[in-house]
Amino acid sequence: MSQPESALAGGRSGESLAKLAERYGLRRAIARPRFPVYIRQLWERRHFILTYATSRNVSKYAHSALGQLWQVITPLLNAAIYFVMFGVILGGSKDIPNYAAFLLVGMFVFTYTQRSVTAGAKSISGNLSLIRALHFPRAALPLAYTIQELQQLVISMSVLLAIIVWSEPPTIMWLLIPVVLVLQTMFNVGASLVMARVGTSLRDMNQLLPFIMRTWLYASGVFFSIQYKIVGEPGGGGAHLPQWVADLMYANPAAAYIEFMRDILIQHHEPRPWIWQVCVFWAVFALLFGFWFFWHAEEKYGRG
Repeated sequence: MSQPESALAGGRSGESLAKLAERYGLRRAIARPRFPVYIRQLWERRHFILTYATSRNVSKYAHSALGQLWQVITPLLNAAIYFVMFGVILGGSKDIPNYAAFLLVGMFVFTYTQRSVTAGAKSISGNLSLIRALHFPRAALPLAYTIQELQQLVISMSVLLAIIVWSEPPTIMWLLIPVVLVLQTMFNVGASLVMARVGTSLRDMNQLLPFIMRTWLYASGVFFSIQYKIVGEPGGGGAHLPQWVADLMYANPAAAYIEFMRDILIQHHEPRPWIWQVCVFWAVFALLFGFWFFWHAEEKYGRG
């Protein structure tokens, strides 16, 4: 009896397909590889990831008149609106020196994380045809989306520094800007991977995400000084809540990266002394957990 006939006979005798496949050395096409193998496969496709991110970045504004300038105009317009609302109308600029630079740094840094997380949540559900047609590590998609946002941030940061230099002279601390961006990018990759998996299982996440992001925005000290508003100052404003409430808000990863960048760019800004440790913790934890969490459901992406 030939090998296929014997296999068929084994199937007729009630042998399970899994045992039958194991007997003849067959493996599932979408089987999840071991974690080190998975990371190596991602590295082997690094050129695809970078090219995919760059092509998306170029095509995003291809049909608009101003093109790539919208990468800078959008956060600047948002910052201008928030400056009028929180700085002028609500009087936030009275309590914070150089409020314009304070607000711009907060907006640009938070926007990077916000857009990375939002894009990551849609990276799998928005590319089902690609996932079902080609075999590749699915983490390449949220990773490419984060790289796309990083490319946009580099352009935005050059404009931000050009604006800030008019009121804040460059110092040797500015050399730490790439360090902050690397740490924030590590966190963004991890958060994007987590949201990519959540977005595939929780279909309402894309509807909830704008509200979550808006709440995160208001809780991250983008428009106000956490220390002043929560703890208050002698003879000044603030809610006069315990210091641990402010420290808890500073432990928020978005607030931590904003405070770290403000400390570098604005001379009179004084964040918590341990803020850089919070940035390192969130970068390492989010990256490791994000990859593990996403990899654990690798076989499920693209089904249904």
